[in-house]
Amino acid sequence: MNCNFDQIIDRRQTCSVKWDFNQRIFGREDVLPLWVADMDFQAPEAVIEALVHRAKHGIFGYSDGMDGYYEALTNWLHQRFGWEIQRDWVTFSPGIVFGLYQLVKSLTKPGDKVLLQSPVYPPFFNAIKNNHRELVNSQLIFENGRYVMDYKDLEDKFSNGVKMMILCNPHNPVGRVWEREELERLGKLCLTYKVLVISDEIHGDLIYKGHRHIPFATLSPEIALQSVVCTAPSKTFNLAGLQTSNLIISNPDYRQAFLATRDLTGIHNPNVFGITALEAAYKYGWDWLNQLMDYLQGNVDYLISSLVQISHVKLIQPEGTYLAWLDFRDLGMDPKELQKFLVHKAGVGLNPGFQFGPGGEGFARLNIGCSRSTLEEGCERIRVAIDKLDLHV
Repeated sequence: MNCNFDQIIDRRQTCSVKWDFNQRIFGREDVLPLWVADMDFQAPEAVIEALVHRAKHGIFGYSDGMDGYYEALTNWLHQRFGWEIQRDWVTFSPGIVFGLYQLVKSLTKPGDKVLLQSPVYPPFFNAIKNNHRELVNSQLIFENGRYVMDYKDLEDKFSNGVKMMILCNPHNPVGRVWEREELERLGKLCLTYKVLVISDEIHGDLIYKGHRHIPFATLSPEIALQSVVCTAPSKTFNLAGLQTSNLIISNPDYRQAFLATRDLTGIHNPNVFGITALEAAYKYGWDWLNQLMDYLQGNVDYLISSLVQISHVKLIQPEGTYLAWLDFRDLGMDPKELQKFLVHKAGVGLNPGFQFGPGGEGFARLNIGCSRSTLEEGCERIRVAIDKLDLHV
C-alpha cells in the first residue's frame, strides 16, 4: 500500500501541542509550527484499524501487555538490530522522559555526578537537576560540519567520579547516528570507570541510508549489564500521545531498583490503546516505515537545495531522526534575538538552540516530519525574512 505523506491533515482543534497552542508558546497565532518532535503524518493503517477495532469493544478496563505485545517488541528488536532480549528485561514506562527521571532517582544518589553531552534534548538536564544530582557536561565537538564525542574530556570527567551518563543514540538534536567504533570506545571508558549508561534510543528506527543504528547494550555482555536502553514506537510511528515506552534492563539489580521507584509513583501498567498500537505497529509497520524514510530523505534533500537560496544558514547533515539542526550563527544574532527574529519576522516556530544547552547558541531545530509543502512554506518564510535584513556579506 502506497502512503501519501504529501496529504495535508488539519491537526488544529485536536488538542495538538504542536498546532493548537501557538499563541501560548510563541505569542502569535499565525506561526508555522515546525518544532516539537511529532510528525504531521497519520500512523500506519494497520495501527489505526487495530485501535478502531479495540475501541469498538467498548470496555476500557485495567490493562497489561499479553504475549503478543512482548513478541512484537522482541521480534522487532531482533529483526531490525539483531538484538535478542528476554521478556523479563522489558519494563514499562509511560514515556522515556518519565523513565529517565525514575532511572536517575533509582540508580544514583543525591549529589552523584550524572553526565550528558550538549547540545542535547532539554529534558536530560531536568532529569538530573530536578533529582538533585550534579550535572556534568561533556560538550560535543563540532568539526568539519559534524559532531563527534570528546573522548579526552569524557575520560577526564569519568575519572573524577561520574556515576551515570545519559547517552542520546541517535543524538537529538544534531542528528548523529553513532557508529560502532564510537560507541565501543565510549563503552570501554564506561567499563573502566564503572559509569552506568542510560541510552535514549527513541529515534533508533529513523535512520537514513548509509548509516546503521547500534543499540548500546549490544556492544558486549558486560556493557549490557552496565546499561539501560530506552525504546518506544512513538517517534517511529507517530504515537507519542499514547504514552507507551519500554526500558530494556538486563541487569536484575537495576531492574528491581527501577521498578521499586516507578511503582512509588502509582504507575504500573500501559494504557489499553498504547498496548494495541505498539503490537500493531511492530508487527505490520515495516512497509510504512520504509516509505516514511524515503519521504523524509526527500525532505532532507529539499532542505539542502532550499538552503542554497537562503544566505547565512547551514544544515548539519542528519544521519538519523526527522529533526534538522540549522546553523544561523552567520546572522550574527544573540540567541534570544535569533528566536525573536524567527518567530516575529519569519513567522516560523522552531526549537531555539540555546534550549539544548552549551553549544546550541546560534542554532535552531526544525522538524521535517511534515508534508513537503509545509516544509517549502517554512523555508520560504525564513528566506524572505533573511532577505529583508541588512547583512554585509
